[in-house]
Amino acid sequence: MQVLVLNSGSSSLKFQLFSMPNETILCSGLIERIGFKDSIFKFKTEKLTVEFESEILNHKAGLKLLAKQLLDKNSGIIKSADDITIVGHRVVHGGKHFSETTQITKAVKEKIKALSSLAPLHNPANLEGIEVAEDIFPKAKQVAVFDTAFHQSIPKHAYKYAIPSEFLDKHHIRLYGFHGTSHKYVSEKAIQFLEKPASKIITIHLGNGCSMTAIKDGKSIDHSLGFSPVSGLIMGTRSGDIDPSIIFHLAEKLGYSLKDINTILQKKSGMLGLTGYSDLRDIQSEASKGNKECQLALQMNTYRIKKYIGSYAAILNGLDAIVFTAGIGENSQYMREHICEDLDFLGIELDAKKNEIKSNNIRAINKEDSKVKILVIPTNEELEIAKQAIDLFKN
Repeated sequence: MQVLVLNSGSSSLKFQLFSMPNETILCSGLIERIGFKDSIFKFKTEKLTVEFESEILNHKAGLKLLAKQLLDKNSGIIKSADDITIVGHRVVHGGKHFSETTQITKAVKEKIKALSSLAPLHNPANLEGIEVAEDIFPKAKQVAVFDTAFHQSIPKHAYKYAIPSEFLDKHHIRLYGFHGTSHKYVSEKAIQFLEKPASKIITIHLGNGCSMTAIKDGKSIDHSLGFSPVSGLIMGTRSGDIDPSIIFHLAEKLGYSLKDINTILQKKSGMLGLTGYSDLRDIQSEASKGNKECQLALQMNTYRIKKYIGSYAAILNGLDAIVFTAGIGENSQYMREHICEDLDFLGIELDAKKNEIKSNNIRAINKEDSKVKILVIPTNEELEIAKQAIDLFKN
């Protein structure tokens, strides 16, 4: 059984084709910097690697490129679109409707679309991926795995906002949490590594979108993203936490419409708003050249993460490990170093030499006598999605 998994981020598209249930990867790849002139397409199999730079304006264009590559007579991996049995899709916001993996129907697509206002950088791209996949792979079963599902274990005292109760009871306004597939995958790997099922872990997912989860005994108990994926940490284009009064000030005093404000907070803020760059690699490069705005933005970013580490260590009443994952978390030596510095009072002590090592495997980068393990665990949301998609049809 061949399962194609599509993981659409705000400016990227990761994909893997698996032979299931033995979890063999037939091909994998990444389309990044979607929406830019210098978008990058990467496609890899056991025998070859295809990589080129091109203008990929949106996720639909990226998916068409992927389909063309998969079916290429010389370097493709499938002979017919009918070879694909299941297409698994990462969908960011499931709202109150979806707490489990779901086969996609017309009604499901309508609900995903209706939730787009809560995840405007993601749900539209997720839905576009679904609709393009339906056209390209018409005989495949389409399955949605929701980012919000893993966070269903967050207790009410943590997910309820301090606003009149009717907004939760009637309108389901609450903390939902996101990046759940990634946090679930890496936390399970961390528990196996620690050999400690009863553990206290903070997972730190750092990409263009960023989030943190407090995990106790394998269950999510709090999370930095809330009703929509805009709160919490400073992200590529999203603001993270701000004083809500700023929204009223922008509207009432500066004349911005609510639509304009939403666009500012979702698409023009974060690292982009601070520096003019949304890609951390560009920001680190500019900072190293003396760019003061980029240097300050990096300081602000790591400072916010450290604040969350402290608060989550408090609600966990202790800490066994922190886990870095996703594109930035796995690859940015700089970010890991500056996040972990001056946290020795919590028992977090980074080994600088270990932090320099690059690997695709789980690795500990803490000093030998560090009370808290510092782990770098490559996330594999795609495998988790494939497994959940297969499990859906077992039941």
